[in-house]
Amino acid sequence: MDLINRALEFEQRKMRSLSTSDRVKISREAKALILDLNQVYKIKKDEKIMDIMKRLTAIKRKVEKRLKGAPLTA
Repeated sequence: MDLINRALEFEQRKMRSLSTSDRVKISREAKALILDLNQVYKIKKDEKIMDIMKRLTAIKRKVEKRLKGAPLTA
């Protein structure tokens, strides 16, 4: 249950005006949380855990999208 609480706390963090290194840290932390939750999900098959993983994945994608930057147009 501590893992689920960490994931929920991670979701509530402010994600505004982050530096590049902050974005990298957030992306890595989200990935670690998702992988750990996945191990629990494999055993328990609880839909609530799956929902948390989906929300964390959305946050991770959003941060990584900003990290990669917009493509330059010619």
